[in-house]
Amino acid sequence: MIVSELKPWNVIQSYLANDKKVFILGCKGCAEVSKTGDEATVLATKKQLEQEGKTVTGWAVADFLCDRALIKFKLLPFKSQVESADSVLVMTCGIGIQAAAAVIDKVCHPATNTINLGGARGEWPGAERCRQCGDCVLEYTGGICPLTNCTKMLINGQCGGSKNGRCEVEPEVRPCGWQLIYERLEKLGKLDYMKDTVRVKNWNKMQPPPALRSTIKWSIDQPDIAPTPTTAKEVAKK
Repeated sequence: MIVSELKPWNVIQSYLANDKKVFILGCKGCAEVSKTGDEATVLATKKQLEQEGKTVTGWAVADFLCDRALIKFKLLPFKSQVESADSVLVMTCGIGIQAAAAVIDKVCHPATNTINLGGARGEWPGAERCRQCGDCVLEYTGGICPLTNCTKMLINGQCGGSKNGRCEVEPEVRPCGWQLIYERLEKLGKLDYMKDTVRVKNWNKMQPPPALRSTIKWSIDQPDIAPTPTTAKEVAKK
């Protein structure tokens, strides 16, 4: 599974500062287990936003947000509610946020950070990938991850090797990740976001948090590691 945690509320508030109407999109997959995109958390977020004067045009919780087709299918009954919103708050892992941003013609704000468990995990086949960096920057890049779409994992814009929109590392098969970001932001009318992407990244957050290493989530993601007494008790409870 993929573990995510909600960003601090003041960060989410800053993302939505200029938006009066918001649609909320949650996920019944990994985000439900992490309590970041389940129905209860989505409704709690809706209530909090409304208390702060925002209009929530609607909300939905999809089975899995890591698949573009499932997102499109789930949002069909909510088309008018999504269209009337200024933006969409996406409550799931980095893969789901990217997939949502790819199919929704709105700014998609990330409500979570994706936490690295250090192991392998199942994913839907698709173009979206997440490095579980623990400090999601998708807010500033139009929902396209610079860590997975740029071969050099640059977070401050394209390098001097980008030519004709192609990456110098694999020009035949790989577009420049930052060219994709630029085109997405231009389409959304948010090129001013490019001014906010220069930042210092704490790469230590890509390490699995010590607190997770004593949980069943860590044990499941590390199949060669025997469950600790703590994780064994969690299994017994289930």
